[in-house]
Amino acid sequence: MRDLDAHVARALALVAPLAAERLALGGALGLTAARDHAARDASPPFDNSAMDGYAVRSADVQGATPASPVVLPVAGETAAGAPPGVVPAGHAWRIMTGAPMPDGADAVVPVESTDGGVTDVTMTASVGEGRHVRRAGEDARPGDVIVHAGQCFTAVRAGALAAVGVATVDAVRAPRVAVIATGDELVDVGEDLAPGQIHDSNSVLLAGLLRQAGADPVVIAKVSDRPEELLARIAAVDADLIVTTGGVSVGAYDVVKEALAARGVEFVRVAMQPGKPQGLGLVNGTPTVCLPGNPVSVLVSFATIVAPMLRRLGGDSGGGGIVDSRAHEAAVVDEGWSVPPGRRQFMPVRFTAAGTVVPATPGGSGSHLIAGLAAAEALADVPAGAERVAPGDTVNLVRWSR
Repeated sequence: MRDLDAHVARALALVAPLAAERLALGGALGLTAARDHAARDASPPFDNSAMDGYAVRSADVQGATPASPVVLPVAGETAAGAPPGVVPAGHAWRIMTGAPMPDGADAVVPVESTDGGVTDVTMTASVGEGRHVRRAGEDARPGDVIVHAGQCFTAVRAGALAAVGVATVDAVRAPRVAVIATGDELVDVGEDLAPGQIHDSNSVLLAGLLRQAGADPVVIAKVSDRPEELLARIAAVDADLIVTTGGVSVGAYDVVKEALAARGVEFVRVAMQPGKPQGLGLVNGTPTVCLPGNPVSVLVSFATIVAPMLRRLGGDSGGGGIVDSRAHEAAVVDEGWSVPPGRRQFMPVRFTAAGTVVPATPGGSGSHLIAGLAAAEALADVPAGAERVAPGDTVNLVRWSR
């Protein structure tokens, strides 16, 4: 059997980052930055007040207390969005949160420490120089890198770029991924089942996983166990990656293996559980991953093989292996389980209230336990050679989305 890391390395060799495109900032959410993006403007762009209150020269209010207040005439006021004023020595300037500091002032006395006067104001607390003042550029200066190449444009990062005046970005477009489920036994979700039939859950599962990972899924109509039908469907595909499910083992009707083994796809056994039978190669020049048909195997194969390929296609600098290099995570086991000999196991787990993990599927890690999988929050990565996972052991976790 092939080592899983070696198999992933071969999968990554099939793909390269997609081309970048210039987009409006709001249209890049979920995509990956193709280059560093730096601040155009400072943040904040000018000195401004952090409080509603009075801008003063701090020396003018030294020693102010409730028992010995300082009274200053109010020279003017500024609201957010207005130009700054000038506060003379021995005066106060009424100011609102976010308004520019008037020339001459070096601190703000919060309104709570005053009587709120409009003509004259009584100060009952002193402030030091710089108190309650947001300095220009203290958050970011022009030229500071806000989003690095390879990072995802999240809502928070987009907001940060907007704050420093960046309106357009260069992003790697979302990978377009064709999903093809195979098998005579499949019927569309919601249809009545005849004897021997099952619902096509894998197409729904894969499309959802792909969307969560930032890809653009294209679900191709399910394919029967006829090689010529599969080849015709693949020939019509326009995608950056093809993912098939089912038909990859050693059965008499394993259509994917029969159709693609002579057309650039290598079918191997990978030392993992679940998900041992796998296919990988180029079909008509398109990277193609052939997954088993059992739903838990599909999830595990997606998290360990397909997700790293998507990260590389998307230009993500952390996409060099099974686990995103920036997302290492571990947890303590609360309830143990058995491990198959000689294979690296990925057990679906859920978190307890105490933050430990237990198996999410009561029947173990069986590849058919799709309903139990609904409770899963991560996969416990158990190395080959382990005989059992015991309570108190620490396991590494693998997630299946960003």
